[in-house]
Amino acid sequence: MKDDYYEILGVSKSASASEIKKAYRKKALQYHPDKNPGDANAEQQFKKAAEAYEILSDQQKRQQYDQFGHAAFEGGQGFGGGGMNMDDIFSQFGDIFGSAFGGGFGGFGGGGRRTTKGKNLRVRVKLTLEELVLGVEKKIKVKRKVQAPEARFSTCGTCGGSGQVMRVTNTVLGRMQTASTCSACGGSGQSLVNRPSGADANGHIAKEELVSVNIPAGVEDGMQLKMSGKGNDAPGNGISGDLIILIQVESHKSLSREGDNLHMDLYVSLPEAILGASKEIDTVQGPVRIRLEAGIQSGKILRLKGKGIPSLNGYGKGDLLVHVNVWTPQHLSKEQMQFFESVRNDEHFVPEPKKGDKSFFDRVKDMFS
Repeated sequence: MKDDYYEILGVSKSASASEIKKAYRKKALQYHPDKNPGDANAEQQFKKAAEAYEILSDQQKRQQYDQFGHAAFEGGQGFGGGGMNMDDIFSQFGDIFGSAFGGGFGGFGGGGRRTTKGKNLRVRVKLTLEELVLGVEKKIKVKRKVQAPEARFSTCGTCGGSGQVMRVTNTVLGRMQTASTCSACGGSGQSLVNRPSGADANGHIAKEELVSVNIPAGVEDGMQLKMSGKGNDAPGNGISGDLIILIQVESHKSLSREGDNLHMDLYVSLPEAILGASKEIDTVQGPVRIRLEAGIQSGKILRLKGKGIPSLNGYGKGDLLVHVNVWTPQHLSKEQMQFFESVRNDEHFVPEPKKGDKSFFDRVKDMFS
């Protein structure tokens, strides 16, 4: 089981963004590779801290983590912060360390070449409720920018391959040294010397790929999943961006979702409500037959255990709540009207709610409690 992100950084779940950033910087400086050369444990701790910060520093990711835990970023495809390498960490969070390790921040050696990252791509994936409940593998066509095989690069003559240009400025406080991204190479530390036909200024060509995505059961509408390295390539020898997958759940004709539970309305006729009946209903797992007791009241809620949505955290399944509605006929024959007129004042037809029968508002209150 993966460690809790808050525990990794040593902060509480109510920690502010600045407290999280401060805690990550402290951990990162403690376990930085330059400070712990050859220490595999320190490197692992460094990666854990970076992964925790990647999630907790992003408000949307943090909300998903607080609600679903690590399962929000797992799905067999490298979603979320898992699998981060040193290039990922330095390219994403390099500025958080300041000049603690010599300024040229983007590699293990402090002043080494900065690693650039390609742009992320975003796609929208539509799911049916059945796919959401069962989990599904989706094939997605993605148009990426990839490096042309014939593209050749050389070390940037402006920055010497570091990806940064150092500037010294005289101020009233003395000489100050600052670093900025090299405008000649865009921070990659490399210049394109052989541009193939059809390639852009970065040596990239457009390529359509069919990407297979395993979407776990229980995801929610609006949730974002990430596939590392499936975005655009970076110039030169940088690392590829990510593919961000936005989940969109289509509405269902008869079922609606509330957390891990599903709700449906079941309409029954007056004779069925009086005499009882056996009804077949459709669930996302297939048809199920239920028994309605004689004299069932409109508003009765039948709970079918485990017929809801699997928890994204892996803690069982929600339920299907069937809301019984007795359908009152609006058009009756003369004989039918005469029958109901004859029993209008019959004691068996006079409403006699029991003390234990809940009102509509009580049932609504129970649903949200």
